[in-house]
Amino acid sequence: MKPDLSVVIPVYNEEAGLQKLFDRLYPALDKLGVPYEIVFVNDGSRDRSPLILADQFRARPDVTRVVLFNGNYGQHMAIVAGFKATRGEVVVTLDADLQNPPEEIGNLLLKMREGYDYVGSIRRERQDSAWRTIASKAMNRLREKITRIKMTDQGNMLRAYGRNVIDLVNQCSEVNTFIPALAYTFARRPTEIVVEHEERAAGESKYSLYSLIRLNFDLVTGFSLMPLQIFSMMGIGLSFVSAALFVVLLARRFLFGAEVEGVFTLFAIAFFLMGVILFGIGLVGEYVGRIYQQVRGRPRFVIQTILEQQPGLPVQDVVQTLPKPREEV
Repeated sequence: MKPDLSVVIPVYNEEAGLQKLFDRLYPALDKLGVPYEIVFVNDGSRDRSPLILADQFRARPDVTRVVLFNGNYGQHMAIVAGFKATRGEVVVTLDADLQNPPEEIGNLLLKMREGYDYVGSIRRERQDSAWRTIASKAMNRLREKITRIKMTDQGNMLRAYGRNVIDLVNQCSEVNTFIPALAYTFARRPTEIVVEHEERAAGESKYSLYSLIRLNFDLVTGFSLMPLQIFSMMGIGLSFVSAALFVVLLARRFLFGAEVEGVFTLFAIAFFLMGVILFGIGLVGEYVGRIYQQVRGRPRFVIQTILEQQPGLPVQDVVQTLPKPREEV
């Protein structure tokens, strides 16, 4: 039976908190009274997460499906794989760490029933560290100015997508992308609601400061050419300033003679210009790198197996009879 709701949950080294997730997620979805499925995507976990997911599949094979990667491809690729595996008319993404309460899924569904095809969420009171909160807000403002994509809380995983949006996302073949922003561009009628936010049930965050910076580089370079345009305008402006400075120094040379102290000023200017040039080369490299990754045509991820209930086949046989690894482009 085709479900009305699909819940996609990427999992990476979450063995300490998975049982707590199961204990809250399944009762919350059962209370909704709609046919549903849960698609767990194991992103190459090094702990016992795959075994725990397999055990949960045996316990609830009617609503549980497990996608197992053969390695670690990142959270966004796990979401993409989950989207391709879903069958519901509404797809909800959820973190496995219980920072977003599963009980909030019902509120997302109520909002979707008002005619929206994309429902984002805003954390009422963030339970993250201070530096993560400040960095996230700063990145939000920068992203909105550059990409014109208005998402109040881009770092929150709890979101609902209509089937029309999911089908369009599945047609994309970008190697690096930011799923919430991509879906937002496809949505006809997006909106946001306020949801609760809790501390992690167990484990630690998988996002370091470097990961957050890399994520926002992908977001900016994947949805806008404005950084290149700004740098081009900066280059033109600095060219005029450099030309004017050259004229001034040349005039001083003929009118007042050589000035030894001015050498240090020239060094400072030269170092500043070299810094701007290096920054520009790095910015251009981000765009070239995206092109390089795209033209290689390598699989974005490789699925080792999918655990799902098949008609006429016992659950134990499904777990033991694993299909050969297959590539997803």
